[in-house]
Amino acid sequence: MDVELNVTLVTFGGFAELHKYRYLYFVVIFTLYILILCCNSTIVCLIWTHKNLHEPMYIFIAALLINSVLYSMTIYPKLLSDVLSEKQIISYPLCLFQGFLYCTSAGSEFLLLAAMAYDRYVSICKPLQYPVIMNRITIYVCLILAWIIPAFETSVLGVLYSNVKLCSFTLTGIFCNNSIYKLQCVQSVAISIYGVVMLINIALLPMLFILFTYIRILRISYHCCRETRRKALKTCLPHLLVLVNFSCFIFFDVIIVRLDSDLSKTVRLTLTFQSILFRPLLNPIIYGLKMNEISKHLKILLCLVKQH
Repeated sequence: MDVELNVTLVTFGGFAELHKYRYLYFVVIFTLYILILCCNSTIVCLIWTHKNLHEPMYIFIAALLINSVLYSMTIYPKLLSDVLSEKQIISYPLCLFQGFLYCTSAGSEFLLLAAMAYDRYVSICKPLQYPVIMNRITIYVCLILAWIIPAFETSVLGVLYSNVKLCSFTLTGIFCNNSIYKLQCVQSVAISIYGVVMLINIALLPMLFILFTYIRILRISYHCCRETRRKALKTCLPHLLVLVNFSCFIFFDVIIVRLDSDLSKTVRLTLTFQSILFRPLLNPIIYGLKMNEISKHLKILLCLVKQH
């Protein structure tokens, strides 16, 4: 433990041979960070500037991509700073804050995907009621709740963690996530129980709701004409791909922490990089390629760029 001005410092021990590949790490991470920011911001700007994209589905897509940007800003700047530093350290309060932002963005993504699933359900299964149900107030309520609920529940967990006694001061990862629990001297029953409750509230229940909603859409579409089935599949497929992608990386994140002692540092680092790269980068790629209206505006933008 390093103590300066009575501040507890936590060390990140997840980098492999950082002294040899310091600048390579920096160039790769910086390039990926800029790529993530550009891809997500481009589609958000397209949705913002084109009135035909000012519909609930596209607004939720924009919110999801903004959430990806916030997620990346939580991890990458500190990561870049650590790569160039002699010591990869962070104060424990800041580590809790980074963990808070990480968990909040993850929970928000599940709730935003649930809102998008509900939007698709109303659009396909109740088209005549769609303008009434998915009005401006409904959209605002969904967006606000998608960020407030995870933030509130994660802040309670942060308060619980701030009062525990630490016996370990080295994280085997490269940023603060759910591996913080390994720093405790004794596993807190309150934290364990609350963690399970929080996981059910902001991950499991939204996922079950999403699956139920899409199964309902597919069942209703099956009894409709071919054109309705085609439309349902076309609009739901990108959301399902994003859900599968996100769920897989959350699962990998949990596995990395649980199997921590059984993984070599290089394997653990590779899996972590995949988690923090593909989650925010695949979303804009999926929506940019699979959503016709976004794809159309994206092609126009690329043509204009080439002309200049």
